[in-house]
Amino acid sequence: MPIYALPDEHIFPDPELADPTGLIAVGGDLHPSRVLRGYASGIFPWYSEGQPILWHSPDPRFVLELDQLHVGRTLRQTMKKRPYQLTLDSAFGDVIAHCAETPRPGQDGTWITDEMEQTYNHLHDIGFAHSVEAWQDGDLVGGLYGVSLGSIFFGESMFAHASDASKIAFVAFVRQLRRWDFDLLDSQVHTDHLARFGTHEITRTDYLGKLRECLTKPTRQGRWDWDDDPYEADL
Repeated sequence: MPIYALPDEHIFPDPELADPTGLIAVGGDLHPSRVLRGYASGIFPWYSEGQPILWHSPDPRFVLELDQLHVGRTLRQTMKKRPYQLTLDSAFGDVIAHCAETPRPGQDGTWITDEMEQTYNHLHDIGFAHSVEAWQDGDLVGGLYGVSLGSIFFGESMFAHASDASKIAFVAFVRQLRRWDFDLLDSQVHTDHLARFGTHEITRTDYLGKLRECLTKPTRQGRWDWDDDPYEADL
């Protein structure tokens, strides 16, 4: 299958034309409007330092339907102890920097390039990218970030420097998204870390259908904060 060279115009090919690895296009830029158009088309940037910008639409897609969140007994018990202070959109730049710097098993380096950091920080500044933070004694010890459009949240990366910090931040965040009537969290590709929460694979065709439905709802743009105590919601 052909890999498309993106033009200057912020348009994308049909994601169903991606090659077997999910690669659909190369080139273009990371202008925020192009990146948002990509997400709305089921396509996201993913590449390493020294490579051209690569755009992907994998099949299958790894998603969490928010009403199917599963929280194991041990994590429930841990959350009852309130081990971390949880915040939203309080340290976006620090979260993405930690995600870029944290070593990953089986990965040599990071796909979060300086250019990617700049773009997502800009998306945060204009109210489309958001972060969740877990703090311990004033130190940032875990968190995650991603992009929001309509009733879907596109999760990009997470990190933890203390036990269960990213898991607790994730669970609290999903419950908040449910309170805001979000429907889907897109995790892009399979990870064992998120599979335990009920995240599962669906076909790209099914994903694109769900994405279209999510995009019919208004985008919750701007800075986010908890509606209530993030530890108080029913587990």
